[in-house]
Amino acid sequence: MSGDRDGRPGGPSRRGLLKAGLAAGAVAGTGAWSSTGSTGHRPRLRQPGSLPYPQLPAGTDTIPRIQHIVVLMMENHSYDNKLGILRRRGADGFRLGRDGLPLATNPYANGDIQHAFRMPTTCQLDGHPAQDWLASHTQFDGGLGDGFVESGSGPVAMGYWEQADQPFYYSLASVFPIADRYFCSVLGQTFPNRRYLISATSIGQVNDTLPALTDYPAGGTIFDKLDGADISWRDYYTTLPTVELYPELFLKNQGTKVINIGQFFTDAAAGTLPGFCLVEPDYGVQSEENPQNIAAGEAFAASVINAVMSGPAWHRTLLIWTYDEHGGYFDHVPPPPAIPPDDIPPDVPAGQSAYNGFAQYGFRVPMAVVSPWARPHYVSHRVYDHTSICALVEAKWNLPAMTYRDANAGNLLDMIDLRFPAFLRPPPLAQPLLDTDPAALACNVTGPGTIPPPGSVSPPPG
Repeated sequence: MSGDRDGRPGGPSRRGLLKAGLAAGAVAGTGAWSSTGSTGHRPRLRQPGSLPYPQLPAGTDTIPRIQHIVVLMMENHSYDNKLGILRRRGADGFRLGRDGLPLATNPYANGDIQHAFRMPTTCQLDGHPAQDWLASHTQFDGGLGDGFVESGSGPVAMGYWEQADQPFYYSLASVFPIADRYFCSVLGQTFPNRRYLISATSIGQVNDTLPALTDYPAGGTIFDKLDGADISWRDYYTTLPTVELYPELFLKNQGTKVINIGQFFTDAAAGTLPGFCLVEPDYGVQSEENPQNIAAGEAFAASVINAVMSGPAWHRTLLIWTYDEHGGYFDHVPPPPAIPPDDIPPDVPAGQSAYNGFAQYGFRVPMAVVSPWARPHYVSHRVYDHTSICALVEAKWNLPAMTYRDANAGNLLDMIDLRFPAFLRPPPLAQPLLDTDPAALACNVTGPGTIPPPGSVSPPPG
């Protein structure tokens, strides 16, 4: 989570700002906004605080075959950027030309056309592409999706990686079910999207601004709901836990439920994972955010997924692999409107537009379900976002919803089949690139290569 910077290569990292803020007790302000979609105008929607199954007591385990839900959320890549070339029947990736190459393009301000291209190495540019509130909405452009190059991301936004660059991921996405309509929750950066993951709202946050010590969602977090039902949870972190986005939650659970990543591998090997957990990479080198080498992130993800599949609790575990947001990389599917979680306005930087507030999903990100109960070779086309993970947890333990967003989100259950564990014996997956080609680390020193590559830009049509 540490690589999103303040818009300038070499600017302060999010992790540094967050740690500094906690140490200094910094408090951020919130904006004011009169929502036209007030809570009183949503009579047909399921309400915050309501149960998925009102006829059952809160805390009822409705899916006893699954006892452990593990979330592995990496950083800053769109579906097309990572899986656009995946040869998977029914999956909505790049449209390909006769030469087998993507037909996707985006214009420059002068009319030149940038074509999608394979990234020359597994390393990324420093400071680009961009995915802050303004850049993401410029890229979206009201649904046209023609603002990626012009948004400040530059031509690298049209780069993508192939199977040879990330063999483990392509192997995973070729066997286990994936969702090609899984969107991030906000057209914005990491912090607001990860807040949606754990509280189904960002309480106004749109960029990676420093959270206030007093920040806390009115509906609580998913961890509060789990605590209320006496369900175990942990945030296994390497450098920065997601729960630190709500300092009160972090301080309350540091050292007990918010613990070092090493304990995850111990718990996975012993079959003693909690009911729900987050597993977090080193956000400086393993999260796949620019300018990191994506091969390092793939290797970390493979170690986590393999630990779950080889552990004694595999037969009762469900793991979700996804990304927090698109990172500024191109995706061809325009995100649809979304249900605002609450009436809290977007706290946008001075002079910027609130657009349609939080009534809009962000761009698609990769997502797969890894479990013995997963549906083999299935592609879900249902609209999901990070609050769908909240909805799954709530459905399993019949927990009350936190906001309108999670109360009405899809719960991912179409991606599993509880009648038969098709993957009771874990399928063999390809090794991550670093296991077979350590030379992929060379670009850490030599750089990401020539971006855009020669021949990938054409003059305006006509």
